[in-house]
Amino acid sequence: MHFLDAILHELLQFFSIEPLLQIIATGDYRALLTVDGFGALLGPLIPPLLLFELLRSVAQKTFKREDYQVPLLIMVANRFIGNFISIAMVGLCIGLFQRFALFQAGLTWYGLLYGYVAWEFSHFVYHYLAHKVRLLWCLHSTHHAPVAMNLTVNYAHIFLEAPYADFVRTSICMLAGVSPPLLFLIMIIDGFWGQFIHISDKVLPNARMGVLGRLMLTPSHHRVHHARNVLYMDTNFCNLLNIWDRVFRTYQEERDDIAIEYGITRPVKRYSVIDAYLGEFYLLGRDVMKAPGLRSKLLYLVMPPGWSHDGQHKTAKASKQALLQHSEFNQAVPIEAVATASETSAATMV
Repeated sequence: MHFLDAILHELLQFFSIEPLLQIIATGDYRALLTVDGFGALLGPLIPPLLLFELLRSVAQKTFKREDYQVPLLIMVANRFIGNFISIAMVGLCIGLFQRFALFQAGLTWYGLLYGYVAWEFSHFVYHYLAHKVRLLWCLHSTHHAPVAMNLTVNYAHIFLEAPYADFVRTSICMLAGVSPPLLFLIMIIDGFWGQFIHISDKVLPNARMGVLGRLMLTPSHHRVHHARNVLYMDTNFCNLLNIWDRVFRTYQEERDDIAIEYGITRPVKRYSVIDAYLGEFYLLGRDVMKAPGLRSKLLYLVMPPGWSHDGQHKTAKASKQALLQHSEFNQAVPIEAVATASETSAATMV
């Protein structure tokens, strides 16, 4: 019975229906008007979409093991390792930084508008640094390792990335005067949208979403972000509002003439959770060990992926500059020409 209870508990947690069931059990439907109640309504929407993706791919005989295995196994690993770390980091940052805010934006329509702009800026900062600082890229690259886009990619994160992301985002929001209740509401909305934009391109092929795509980040924009094509690399760092990508000129629409290739620019060993999880750490360690002098070793930690002490940089910026000089700019450049962190795979990783 304990085994069956454990399975039931895991299923309820996966489908995020426990909070909603508790509200139904108490009969206090006014709770749906609270921040937690709103989260209880949004929580169960994404898992059925994931199940639909899986069943649809099986029914249409398009299911590929490599599209789903690594993200799902990473999800299982993360549930055992990092369940409470993220929540603790949010609480720590609230306690440390809220006192320094000059004002507090609360649960009003204008507070929500201000808070979301502040949150989107904090998300941009976290996400930009995760692509531009190699040590942080090692944490983030697991999310970009899958070679297909589907809802399981939501679960492809190394467990240490969440504390880093929550530290940056919560700290900035607290200093900007976003009150904790407003922050939690924004996290719920942003978490839902952040999951939805990973929906499979087979389920939603054209995901530009018309006029909405001019104001917000759509699944199409996020597919561009996950692409390893030169033109698409290091773009669309925001999550819902595209304001900061436009401000900092990292906004990029999906182009009809450049088919998206998912994944990172080095070949990741098929079906290998360890390579997806730790491969970039291995390659960083190898580069640090080979680098001459302490300064070069330290620079490998903080410079962008693809930076080299010998000046032969293969960063996203360098690759794009080379692309702009290419006589056939409107054609996709072969991915083999623009490897970033390393030209070789982590062959020794299991």
